[in-house]
Amino acid sequence: MQTNTTVPEARPAATILLLRDDPEFQVLMVKRHQQIDFASGALVFPGGKLHQGDADPAWADHASGWDLFDDVQRKLRIAAIREVFEEAGILLAHHCNGRPFETVCDLDIRAKVDRGELEFIEVVRDLNVQLQLDSLGIFARWITPPIMPKRFDTFFYVVRAPANQLAACDGHETVDAEWIAPKEVLRLAESGERTIIFPTRMNVQLLAEACDSADCMRRAEERPLVTVLPKLEERDGQRVLVIPNNAGYQRGDEVGFQPGLSAPSGVKTMRSMALSPSNSATRAMTSATSV
Repeated sequence: MQTNTTVPEARPAATILLLRDDPEFQVLMVKRHQQIDFASGALVFPGGKLHQGDADPAWADHASGWDLFDDVQRKLRIAAIREVFEEAGILLAHHCNGRPFETVCDLDIRAKVDRGELEFIEVVRDLNVQLQLDSLGIFARWITPPIMPKRFDTFFYVVRAPANQLAACDGHETVDAEWIAPKEVLRLAESGERTIIFPTRMNVQLLAEACDSADCMRRAEERPLVTVLPKLEERDGQRVLVIPNNAGYQRGDEVGFQPGLSAPSGVKTMRSMALSPSNSATRAMTSATSV
């Protein structure tokens, strides 16, 4: 927790919810590697921080829907597409004739992009395809609270998955890529069979309200975007994690903790990102909006 008055800047980040309807309404989730510093072993959506190359103005010639968005949304959408390319091997792009990109993404190239040895724009340019910026819908926005030493301003995007691309984990940040029904994710979290961090779980709950990808996309478009900045409050001698009541989440907007005790039902899957604070409420706050 911060010990001075300096508030760390929230770094821009993007996460992507990739949907399909066959054999049922499912979302793509990846399992984080056990040896990485944040959410090790957790089931998450592909995503991460912005890279410098995501803001390259040359993307204007390699992205559809470029003129529909401002600079912030352009680079966030490019980051989201890059992350799902790196982590799951799916490229949201189409050829110049409008035909969807369906080629298997080379694992070595994905690894080079991830390590910064190859610019993502070079990959797209060599493939002669256009990123589909306009295919992504905004699903949610979460910001890490000011009291945390590492902060992110994360946009969650939702998009239908390409019909003929196969998801495959990168073996580095992620060790598994799985299509899974939202209600099944919630069941696995409740039973403790899978680790699901707080913001992931809350957004899976929103997913579970939809009956298929079209319904989900429609709901996301119609739902007012309310930025979620969790707050830690003291209520009746108990520390609670609070998110806005008008953010569209049916439950879980208030989560209680007591230092030294196990987290209550609905919070047991939260994981610490860094520093491993001793207070369980602080640990939950740390994971509340990290990617």
